[in-house]
Amino acid sequence: MEYFDVVIVGAGPGGYVTAIRAAQLGLSVAIIDKEWLGGVCLNIGCIPSKALLKNADVAHTLRERGKDFGFTLENLQLDFTSAVKRSRQVSDRLTRGVGFLMKKYNIPVVMGTAKFTSPTTVQVIAMDNSTRELTGKNIVIATGAHPAVIPGITIDGIKILTYREAILQERLPKSVIIIGAGAIGLEFATVWNSYGCQVTLVEMLPAVAPLEDAEVSAELAKALTKRGIKILVDTRVKSVAPVTDGVKVTVENSEGESILKAEQVLLATGFKPNTSGLGLEDIGVELTERKFIKIDDAYSTNIPGIRAVGDVTGKLMLAHVASKQGILCAEAIAGKTIEEVNYVMVPRATFSEPQIASFGYTEAQARELGKPIKIGKFPFQANGKALGFGDYAGFAKVIVDEERQQLLGAHLVGPEVSELLPELTLAQKNGLGIDAIASNIHAHPTLSEVLMEAAENAEGKAIHI
Repeated sequence: MEYFDVVIVGAGPGGYVTAIRAAQLGLSVAIIDKEWLGGVCLNIGCIPSKALLKNADVAHTLRERGKDFGFTLENLQLDFTSAVKRSRQVSDRLTRGVGFLMKKYNIPVVMGTAKFTSPTTVQVIAMDNSTRELTGKNIVIATGAHPAVIPGITIDGIKILTYREAILQERLPKSVIIIGAGAIGLEFATVWNSYGCQVTLVEMLPAVAPLEDAEVSAELAKALTKRGIKILVDTRVKSVAPVTDGVKVTVENSEGESILKAEQVLLATGFKPNTSGLGLEDIGVELTERKFIKIDDAYSTNIPGIRAVGDVTGKLMLAHVASKQGILCAEAIAGKTIEEVNYVMVPRATFSEPQIASFGYTEAQARELGKPIKIGKFPFQANGKALGFGDYAGFAKVIVDEERQQLLGAHLVGPEVSELLPELTLAQKNGLGIDAIASNIHAHPTLSEVLMEAAENAEGKAIHI
C-alpha cells in the first residue's frame, strides 16, 4: 500500500494540473492514467487538431488563393499524411513535456486502469495485469469524457468515425458527412475541406455553431458555404449504414427524407462522462442523471475526501476549464480560500475558418435577462490588418449592460479571434466598463483594433463606421 496526500485519477488537463499545483503547495501526489499523460487534449484533441488546422490553412491558400497573392502553382501536390505526422510530433512533444513536469515535481505516474476499493483507496491494474494499491487522504477524479454515439450506429473506425479515429487516420477521405456542427465538427470540416474533400455538415439544431450568438452562426454559415461546404441544419439523422463504396446516411428535415452518401461519416454529437468502471457506485459517489459527478464549489463530492474536476463533472467541457478547476481544487485541498468560477463568463473558441471566440451571454440571452443593453459591433472588413491578410470576413460584437456600462458578453467571428478574447474577459472579470476598452490605445495596424472600435460603437462614437 502506497500513501499520498493526493491521488489523482486521470492525467488530462484537469488531472495533471491538479497534480502540479498540489505538489507546489507541498503535498505528496501520485497520478494515475490508463492510456497517456496529457489526456485527450494533448494526444488526440485540441493540440494535434491545431497543428492540422495550420497545415489546412496553408493548403487552402495554395489551392484556392494563389491569384489573390500573386502566385501560380502547377501540379500542386498536398501530402495529407505528412500533415498528420506533423500533428503527432507536436502532440508527442507536449506529452513529453508533461512527463518532464511530473519528474520535476516528484509525482509518480502510475499507468493502468483505476478502480476504487474504498473511499480512500484506488487499485490500479496495469497492462501486464499486475496491481498496485494507492491510498490518498484526498482522491481527485479527473477521468474526462468520451464521444457520445447515436443509438443504433456502430463505430468501425474505417467508414464511421469519432474524432479519435479521424485525427489519427493518415489518409484523406474524398467525401465525408459530419454529424454535428459544434466545435469538433466545424474544425474537421475546415481541415478536410481545405485539402479538397467534399464535406457535408448535418446539424439537428437550427444553425451551425448552435450555442453561439445567432449573428455569429449566420456569418460562419455564409463563410463555410463560400468554401464549398454543404450545410444541412434543422436536420435529423435517422440512420447510418456502411455500404460497399462508403456510408449511407438517411436524414429528415422540413423538405422530407433524403439519403446522403460519402466515403466516411464523422460523429461529432457530444460527450458522455468517463464514470463507469471506477467503482463510484460501490462507494456511494453521487452522480447526475446523465452520469456526471456532482460537485460543490470546492470540487468536493458527497463523499468526504473525494473530489472531481474537468469534463467528468459536466460543468463546462473545455480543457482550460479543467485546468482552472484543477488549480482551485488543489488549493482547496491545501486549505486555501478559492474563488468561484463563473462558467457563463468563461472564454470559448472554435478554430474553424473563420474562427469563433466568445464569452458571456448571447444577445438573445442578454435580452431575456430583462436589463437594458446596448450593442457595439465592428467588421473586420474595415480593419487594416485583416485587409492586409486578405482575411476579413466577420466582426466583433460586444453586449453591454447599459446601466452599469459593463460587458455582459462578446462574440467574435473572423481571423485569429481566439487570440483577442483575453482583453475582454480581463475587463469583465475586473469590473472595467466598456469605456475602458474604448479609451485604451491599441497598436495600429492590429486585429485587436476591432475590439476598441466595437467598444466605441457601443458608446456611439466609433470612428471608422
